[in-house]
Amino acid sequence: MGQTEIAYQNKDITSKFLAENLKGKTFKVYGLKLPKVKRVLPTNIPTVKANELRLDNLFELADGSMALVDYESDYDNKDKIKYLNYVTGIANRYLQENKECPVIHMIVIYTGDIDRRKVSARYNIGAVKMKLETAFLSELDAKKIFGRLKKKVEKNQLLNDEELMQFIILPLSYRTKEEKQQKVRETVELAAKIQDKKQQIFTLSGILVFTDKVIDRETASRIRRVIEMTQVAQIFEEEKQQALTQVAQIFEEEKRKALTQAAQSYEEEKRKALTQAAQSYEEEKRKALTQAAQSYEEEKRQALTQAKNTFEEENRRVVIRMIKKDYPTEEIVSLIPNYSQNDVEKLRKELSEDNF
Repeated sequence: MGQTEIAYQNKDITSKFLAENLKGKTFKVYGLKLPKVKRVLPTNIPTVKANELRLDNLFELADGSMALVDYESDYDNKDKIKYLNYVTGIANRYLQENKECPVIHMIVIYTGDIDRRKVSARYNIGAVKMKLETAFLSELDAKKIFGRLKKKVEKNQLLNDEELMQFIILPLSYRTKEEKQQKVRETVELAAKIQDKKQQIFTLSGILVFTDKVIDRETASRIRRVIEMTQVAQIFEEEKQQALTQVAQIFEEEKRKALTQAAQSYEEEKRKALTQAAQSYEEEKRKALTQAAQSYEEEKRQALTQAKNTFEEENRRVVIRMIKKDYPTEEIVSLIPNYSQNDVEKLRKELSEDNF
């Protein structure tokens, strides 16, 4: 399996989440003054063979124009023919659909390998003239940006949109492939510590997609694993919240019934007491209230016991699923706090015995 095939598989894994969360983001981090992203479009161009060209990113912008984005780690004037094919491919797509082609921005983002002085943004062969909109990641102060991001993550502060985009392109600002791969690993480690789970998954997905041409298999697998673990934790939290909500509903319903019963008993006993005598009335009222309180406490105890059993059973099911997916015991314990290593190993042994 080639590196390119692996790269596009990586994109398929996270593209849906990343596309949804790129809405409203800008190209400000690249130094480009363009409208905000309205939506992410499919990158396949029907008029171009799949094994020849494939865009890195294609966006519809807020003003109706389109942004074709390609990342390059070297400069070759011949690449402008490729960009021209991108543009004509998009134009042909609109022609085939009998639609007017919007304004197209051909954006080329050069990684840290390329200096601005080596690049010409214009292509002129007489009948055809094209002007690229270029950005150079080599001009980013990568060390300063990483330090600022690290400080905010360590303080558990939310990142703004520009910082999120800086997070995912930062590894590409370095010159050599080895430097890029090292910074990918460091950035992934930092992103895994982001407390806001939506921002965490966004940055990890972005790193996986935007650095797919340099990322190594091990780091890519780690990113997917962290994303998966985060999603498991979210499922656990949702189930816990559902259990707590159910407890609250049961508690309120039983309290309402108990109070209704108490009120009814109280009124009945009060009527009898007033008929018989003041002394009898007080005695019967005391009995009714005592009975209501006891019933209420018993019902509450039963509701809490039922909720606890439900919660523990849900925990057990989650742990069993994780064991079947071969999660290490240490990771399971870190995600399911009320399970010790002994508990997990015992359950793992039970499952193993059942399989035999």
